[in-house]
Amino acid sequence: MTGGGSGIGRAIALGLAAEGVSVAVADIDGRRTQSVAGEIEAAGGPAIGLVADISRTEDVDAMVEEVLKRFGRLDILVNNAGRAGRGFVSQMTDEVWDGVVAVNLRGTFVCTRAALRHMMPQRSGRIINTASGLGLRGSPGGAVYGATKAAIINFTRALAVEVAHFGITANAIGPGVTDTPLWRAQRSEADIAEAYEKGQVGQPEDFVPLVVFLCSDAGRIHTGQMFDRDIYLPRE
Repeated sequence: MTGGGSGIGRAIALGLAAEGVSVAVADIDGRRTQSVAGEIEAAGGPAIGLVADISRTEDVDAMVEEVLKRFGRLDILVNNAGRAGRGFVSQMTDEVWDGVVAVNLRGTFVCTRAALRHMMPQRSGRIINTASGLGLRGSPGGAVYGATKAAIINFTRALAVEVAHFGITANAIGPGVTDTPLWRAQRSEADIAEAYEKGQVGQPEDFVPLVVFLCSDAGRIHTGQMFDRDIYLPRE
């Protein structure tokens, strides 16, 4: 579970743990990983907190090895870690572009590759990638973020075909506007209040039942899909 220290990642980690899953909570912020892992353990579930920069192959390989050392196998990978970045293309710096691509796209690829090395021999596995509705439509100032999320959607679809005969599924979720610390940090209180008035704000827990289902035996026939919440929301 990458990006598991807060927001949607934390909600999914807790939701999977409630279903009896042993959870490795990975995040670049060690305090957050330990906090969420502590919540799971306090509720009686096995958990471990790991620190990793998912854009770095060595960090990811070490993370996966630690999971295997602790739990013995790897059945579910949730690629949730992400980096926001806004700016018009004409004004965007190389650093902003490369930073978002490194975490959102490269990170998803590196973590998936590392997980597949263990899922393919055991001929089973579930991969969930956090994408975005912005990967399906344009947004002024959202070129780099939207481009990475569009790539994740296509990556998920291609991956699903590649690994289907190994009993592995791959799906993507598009949570839409969700009340997370990252979302709030980029908006004023007035903007937040307006979004709530329009009914456009979801909660981190909204996608937990879907993720739990996709990771279960009952979800084994669903793969290569993008589940996008945005299309159901009212728009101006």
